[in-house]
Amino acid sequence: MKQTCNPRKPVLLVDDEQHILTTTKLFLQGSGINEVLTVSDSREVLPLLAAHPVSVIVLDLHMPHLSGRELLPKINRDFPHIPVIMMTAIDEIETVVECMKSGAFDYLVKPVDSGRLVACVQKAMDMCDLSSELSSLKQRLLTDRLDHPAAFSPIVTCNKKMRALFQYIEVVAATRQPIMITGETGSGKELVARAIHDLSGCKGEFVAVNVAGLDDPMFSDTLFGHKKGAFTGADQAREGLIARAGGGTLFLDEIGDLNEMSQIKLLRLLQEREYYPVGSDITLKSDARILLASNRDLQKLIAAGKFRNDLYYRLCAHQVRVPSLRERLDDIPVLLDHFLAKAAASLGKKKPTPPPELATLLSVYNFPGNVRELEALVYDAVVRHTSGVLSMESFRSVIGGDHTPPCAAPLPVGDGDNPLYALFGRFPTVQDVVDYMVEEAMKLANGNQGIAASLLGISRQTLNKRLQEKSGA
Repeated sequence: MKQTCNPRKPVLLVDDEQHILTTTKLFLQGSGINEVLTVSDSREVLPLLAAHPVSVIVLDLHMPHLSGRELLPKINRDFPHIPVIMMTAIDEIETVVECMKSGAFDYLVKPVDSGRLVACVQKAMDMCDLSSELSSLKQRLLTDRLDHPAAFSPIVTCNKKMRALFQYIEVVAATRQPIMITGETGSGKELVARAIHDLSGCKGEFVAVNVAGLDDPMFSDTLFGHKKGAFTGADQAREGLIARAGGGTLFLDEIGDLNEMSQIKLLRLLQEREYYPVGSDITLKSDARILLASNRDLQKLIAAGKFRNDLYYRLCAHQVRVPSLRERLDDIPVLLDHFLAKAAASLGKKKPTPPPELATLLSVYNFPGNVRELEALVYDAVVRHTSGVLSMESFRSVIGGDHTPPCAAPLPVGDGDNPLYALFGRFPTVQDVVDYMVEEAMKLANGNQGIAASLLGISRQTLNKRLQEKSGA
């Protein structure tokens, strides 16, 4: 059974004054840090830490029985992964230096400003999360371990890059930080977002929305909802998708297309976990996990003044880049088999047998639409299929028009240099170029003349004749 979304280990407050424990706890809980433990007797701290994991300790310096100054080195010795924030009424440089040398994460002076307290605790929690994630990621990569393979079962792959991506996702899935998913159109960003949701422990639902093409009023109404009478036609109040995703995950796709006003509202939601329904002046809190995706280069949009710097850096905590199909050519045979079975089942047909050379033909295509385009090509072929071996004609009609090899590097061009010299070391004859193209096409097609002829845009007979002439020469 799923638990509360992204549970975090609690913060521990240690102070001999009960009213300080109470007010500090209220400050933290009012800022969204809900799990807070309090201890008024410092002698109970070490036994508590041995029994209950915590993320951060806020420790008073002067207490009876066992002072914070005495307790700090013991905590650092036995629980070095827990950040300790010292708190005292004495603002002395010597005391600050001593505490920092003893391993304190930070130092606060009473009476503590609530904003400073929350910011300090949040920073310590983030550092604790990062340290835990790095340790877990290192362990997974060294052992090639995947703890929850079932979460990735909808993503068909045998590629090593994808497996490394899954290992990283297992590490960051439970974080409270937003996760930015990048990748080309059709590469599987939403499938990755769903896997993150399944691994996060969120008990609420997964809500996906494509924000491309939404102006600011539509973006605000879709996400945040509106109160009754907010605008003409608003006859009753309506909750937005952020409320529907409460306790779950909100996935915002194509955020690179948001206008500036919408970007500002999204930034506030990410930073403060707060939002305003349209027509309301009352802020509402959100506990929805937020995932974002884009197929555009956000840094280029920043340079063009179309995307906010501060929003971009807020999204940089965790980034997941989904490889294009061109980067995972070894997945083409398994994807082909998967989509053939899926298409045949949906059409009520027997799964057709693909010709052996089909995978080779597909491997020399650029696939600008990535996995989604491959699925569409396979589905179209199965629709046309009647019996026997699957025809390659529907694939040739698409792939035959794209002769750019998937991993071909651009021709080197220097200042004023002719690229032909870089290839041949001299200016080539027409025959040199023809021979070069035929040779490269045969390499890409793994010796299959039909595929090579398709790449060159000539008939198989013409290619066969040229090969015979060359071998005879």
